[in-house]
This record gives sequence, C-alpha cells and structure tokens, in this order.
Amino acid sequence: MREGYEGTGPGAITPDGCAVELYARLTAGDEPDIIEAAVPAGARILELGCGVGRMTHPLLERGFTVTAVDESAEMLERVRGARTLRGAIEGLDLGEKFDVVLLASFLVHTGDAEVRRGMLRTCVTHVAEGGCVLIQREGADYHAKVPRERADPGGYTVRIVSAEPVGDGVNSVRAEYEFPDATWTQTFLARPLTEEQFEEALAEAGLEVAEYLTEDGTWARAVPTA
Repeated sequence: MREGYEGTGPGAITPDGCAVELYARLTAGDEPDIIEAAVPAGARILELGCGVGRMTHPLLERGFTVTAVDESAEMLERVRGARTLRGAIEGLDLGEKFDVVLLASFLVHTGDAEVRRGMLRTCVTHVAEGGCVLIQREGADYHAKVPRERADPGGYTVRIVSAEPVGDGVNSVRAEYEFPDATWTQTFLARPLTEEQFEEALAEAGLEVAEYLTEDGTWARAVPTA
C-alpha cells in the first residue's frame, strides 16, 4: 500500500486504497451529463484514472470514443467497450492527441505536488489543438465540513469521517461507504486548493480555465495557454 493510503472492505484494494468492488458499485451521478454538455458530440476522450469505468461506460453510451487509463489492472478488467491502457498518469506519453482530456475524481488534489504537476503535464501533452481539459475539483468546504454524510440514490451512504492535517498543506482524509450488505473505508492524502491556487497550478502547466462548468466550481474546462 502506498504510504498515507489505506483501504478496507471486501475484495481487491489498489495501492492508493481504492476497493475495486466498491468502485464497481458507485453511481456516476450527473458527471457524464456535465462532460457531455461541455464537449463536441462524438469527441475522442482520454480518460485519466478511469477506475472500473464508472464514467467510461456512460460516455461510451453517449457516443464518445474513450481511451481509458488506470494504473490498476484489477480496475481495468472491469472496463468494457473502451481502449484501455495501464500506467501511471504522470508518466504517460502516448504520442497521440485527443479532443478532450479528462482528469476527474479529484486527482488534481493529490497530496504529492510533483505528481500533480506530472498529471497536468500529461493533460497538456495529449490535448489536441482546439481541444480542452476537463478537471474535477473538490468543493470549497470539502475539508472543512467534517464529519458529514450523504445518502446516494443508489442505495448507499457516503461519509467523510475526518480530514486531518499531516503537514505541508496536505490532509489525511478518511471516507466510509456503507451499503446494506458491506462497508468499505478509504484513507488518502489530499491537498486543498483554493480557486486561486488551482488556477496557479494550471498556469504552471500551461493551462488556463476557460469556464467553470458548475455553479459550485467543482468542474472546470481548461485550455492550453497561447
């Protein structure tokens, strides 16, 4: 297990604490709709950190062509209908360009700033001229309003149990997912980023925010700087 990361519950657990069976059960919510509304119909999408295909499959159903990347073989085994590639996002170089590069699941908030820089470099390297990068951010109070919970329409409860500082602006976050028949936990490192810090991180990589796609600012469409 990667230092600072831990997962508990039935089934395989990836090095960053993600339970494969848990992610196979999580619903996609309105995320595919947000993506669909922000990009051209039929776009070629590079999905970074696809997991089991929670968003991959709805995007395929909407007519997009998806290349799905994850570093977990167990996760990729669950993906159907997309080209899949195994590897770390920050070291990826496919020698290809895509209409859309997707960096979801709050990956931009990774606790390791160098990994974040590598991820954003990968986004810039792979986005085609005239294309865009879609990035999912944490909400403004993600680390502040804890503990908290929400009941998902899918029939499970998600709890953010704690978010404790561990130094260098990074928090150790503990999440719990309770289903009628099983419970999973995940502990991971996350770096809170204000909107200003987020935009500074993008600028460092050669990106700028073209627009925020949601009122809460949790989804942004970025483009390469001129």
